[in-house]
Amino acid sequence: MIFKLIIGLEFILNNLLEVIYMIFLHAIMITGFVFVMMLLIEYINVQSKGLWQKNLTKNKWRQYLIAGILGAIPGCLGAFTMVAMFSHRLVSFGALVTTMIATSGDEAFIMFAMFPKKAILLTLIILVVGVLAGYLTDKLYKPKKALKNFSSHKLPLHDEAICKCFEKDKIWINIFHPSLYRVIIAIIILVLIVGIATGLLAGDLEIWMKISVLLVFLFSLFIVLTVPNHFIKKHIWEHIVKMHLPRIFIWVFGTLLFMHFLMDYIDVQAWLSSNMFVVLLIAVLIGVVPESGPHLIFVTLFAQGSIPFSILLASSISQDGHGMLPVLAESKRTFLVVKILNMIFAFIVGLSTLLLGF
Repeated sequence: MIFKLIIGLEFILNNLLEVIYMIFLHAIMITGFVFVMMLLIEYINVQSKGLWQKNLTKNKWRQYLIAGILGAIPGCLGAFTMVAMFSHRLVSFGALVTTMIATSGDEAFIMFAMFPKKAILLTLIILVVGVLAGYLTDKLYKPKKALKNFSSHKLPLHDEAICKCFEKDKIWINIFHPSLYRVIIAIIILVLIVGIATGLLAGDLEIWMKISVLLVFLFSLFIVLTVPNHFIKKHIWEHIVKMHLPRIFIWVFGTLLFMHFLMDYIDVQAWLSSNMFVVLLIAVLIGVVPESGPHLIFVTLFAQGSIPFSILLASSISQDGHGMLPVLAESKRTFLVVKILNMIFAFIVGLSTLLLGF
């Protein structure tokens, strides 16, 4: 009897370890993809010298469009840029609302990794919703009290003399005499490339997608090998690796593990299918949390086919990653007003699309 019990426990433990290992590899792949995409966007932002910050005019519709595009950029960079411009009164309060509706935070990277076609459609929809919401906000609401204590933020680019991406005369020095940060980051990307090439990571990807991912990773390796030390340390190491990656990995791994056991041992599908309006309300309300992690629950549920597109859409509109954290630090009233407006638009759009059967 005891022998059978030991065998049973050993079987359960082996299965558990295998599940954890597979989820760990999946989380590594998703986090790696997020990492290189954030690296590319950071590179483009510095290489273009923040060009999007210099093309604003008094034309409100152009403001809304630029704000929506900034929000649609995966990650927090676009949202933080808009907060900085808003604090300098370069854009209206409605434009800030547009960005926060159009942004999906770091989860945008994960959605593009898990279901790219639907992620593109969702991004286009929330961009349009954000532009319309910004226009209506400026027309119907005058945020005098909300702006009372709002001070200024520095724009995300550093001094032009040091903030560069490409210096021809220093490339070989960077490659043959690399800093510790450069070596660590290059090793991380090389490990990811080997994992994808051998099938250990993303083994179920179609061949064309695997080639595309490999090309992106190889280009990111080129960036790491050629950019100056300032970019490596300030933009990649301190901003992406230290600030974003640990949190992203923990949320991805934890959510995938949680959802695996939830779907295995509880008939979540039956509860979800009969309580969609409750799920919609939860998806909208959880957007008040200034963190993109909880949104990953709805991303995972949608990827598994457990919730419809309308719920994911409502969640994406309601939450804005941690793009609102600088606003929270400056003015809690402004933070709450933007969040409430986001949730109102999220509920209206989510409920409408849910009733239409999407």
